[in-house]
Amino acid sequence: MSAAARLFAGLTLITVPAIVYGGLTVLGVVSGDRLGKGVGRPLTPEQTAFFRAGHAHAGVLVILSLVLQLMLDHARLPVELTWAFRIAAPLAATFVSGGFFGVAFMPGFRVVLYTGAALVAVVTLGTGVGLLR
Repeated sequence: MSAAARLFAGLTLITVPAIVYGGLTVLGVVSGDRLGKGVGRPLTPEQTAFFRAGHAHAGVLVILSLVLQLMLDHARLPVELTWAFRIAAPLAATFVSGGFFGVAFMPGFRVVLYTGAALVAVVTLGTGVGLLR
């Protein structure tokens, strides 16, 4: 593993306790605060769905970000693009999951959500092309 991959993997792993806390929050939301601390007020079914989606995407996209750090070590891409992808991978996870949580309260957060989705697409496609070169 390269030093750059190790750096970004380490930074990404530091975010995992926040994802665990988010899971406890979701547990509180869906259980009506019986099994965890919710957000302090009842949410609509749509808001609850956004919370579930935000938490699920956080976990999956953080794992994808970690895998991408390793894949980028082997992709034939310009150094600048490799660094951009290394940075964008964990940002994408943050933007997508944060976008879902934000959209639960303010529809304007969809810009953050869609930006994260675009980053996921660009980074995964770019890394894939770099691996095939």
